[in-house]
Amino acid sequence: MNIAVILAGGTGSRVGTDIPKQYIEVQGKPVIGYCLDKFAACGAVDAVQIVADAGWHDYIRNCMEKDLSCTGSGLPDKWRGFSEPGANRQLSVYHALTDILRYASADDYVMIHDAARPQVSLAFLTKCFEMAKGHDGVLPVLSMKDTVYLSKDGERVSLLLEREKIFAGQAPEVFLLGKYYEANRQLLPEKILGINGSTEPAILAGMDILMIPGEEGNFKITTRADLERFGRIVGE
Repeated sequence: MNIAVILAGGTGSRVGTDIPKQYIEVQGKPVIGYCLDKFAACGAVDAVQIVADAGWHDYIRNCMEKDLSCTGSGLPDKWRGFSEPGANRQLSVYHALTDILRYASADDYVMIHDAARPQVSLAFLTKCFEMAKGHDGVLPVLSMKDTVYLSKDGERVSLLLEREKIFAGQAPEVFLLGKYYEANRQLLPEKILGINGSTEPAILAGMDILMIPGEEGNFKITTRADLERFGRIVGE
């Protein structure tokens, strides 16, 4: 079974709005609605677990029931439940993994994706699961186009890095459920709070993670400029 975790528990403070970015409406539809559409339509996804604050549960249910015309067919049948947001992103992931293991096998694959990345393509979702076969996980990456420097004090250049060996990680990441759960559990209670990327626990645990080329258009809505960019795309 392939399970997708949709992270929708963030506050989105850098967008500068009163509500989290994933619930902002763009062309009459919330950002999370566009994201959920993709997972509803993707045949490679068997189940969906959503991490969201309790105050937004009814709103998301309405999306899935099409009261806001947010999602396509199929998502209510795939949806398995809500998970509680954690103190940081990775603790939210851990909460979802714990809930998923109540109905899934350790040999299943779990995909981690942000509700604020609505531009991921259906073909790419399928590709991530396919490429994970024979590995412990998959990490989509983008090559660095600019020269990359290291600064130890934030003011002066300390070192020129080899651009060909530097990559920017993306979501969605895919992991073998049982191994990934254990990799996160080993970081409790304090170390997990210092994790920034979903693949970090897997790397620390020595899991076999395959890098694959990411999608340039699969950007995360983080700032007001990102939100405006997404609005232009939807309006085209």
